[in-house]
This record gives sequence, structure tokens and C-alpha cells, in this order.
Amino acid sequence: MKNKENRGGLFARFGGKKRKGSNLAEKIPFDPEKQIPVLRSSICTGEKVAGFKDLEGGHFTEVMLIRSPRDEQEFREIYGLESVKKEY
Repeated sequence: MKNKENRGGLFARFGGKKRKGSNLAEKIPFDPEKQIPVLRSSICTGEKVAGFKDLEGGHFTEVMLIRSPRDEQEFREIYGLESVKKEY
């Protein structure tokens, strides 16, 4: 059997308590001159995804799954947004 410290390290990677947005803005940048923040909601399933829509081509870049109002608030806080447009 392997050392418990190694097992703990493995589980910490998958179930750690780090907030998902800690460096999200660095990984997926937002350019307000070329993109608009959008919250996409599925009519069929109700699933919500926050992301950015390109103003020129309409390409949508998914940033995070929204499971609760807290997730939407966190998305706005990470990117410094006051509001997010909703699309269905």
C-alpha cells in the first residue's frame, strides 16, 4: 500500500477546496472592446454557461458552468462585470 501522504496529495488535486475562479481571468482573458459577457441558458435543460461572445464573428467562448446564483456572482466578480446579458 502506498504512503498516505501521496494518496492525500492525489485526492487534494481532485477534491481540494480551491475556488475555481482564483486564476480564471488569467487563463481566459476578456477583451471588452471585442467581446461581450453572456450567460447562455438552454431552453430544454435549463443548463447555464457563462462566457464571452465575440462581437465580430459571434463565436462563444465558455468560461464556467453556472449552477447557482453564487456562481453567476463569482463570474461577475472575477471579470469585474456589473451585468451579464442572457441568451436562450
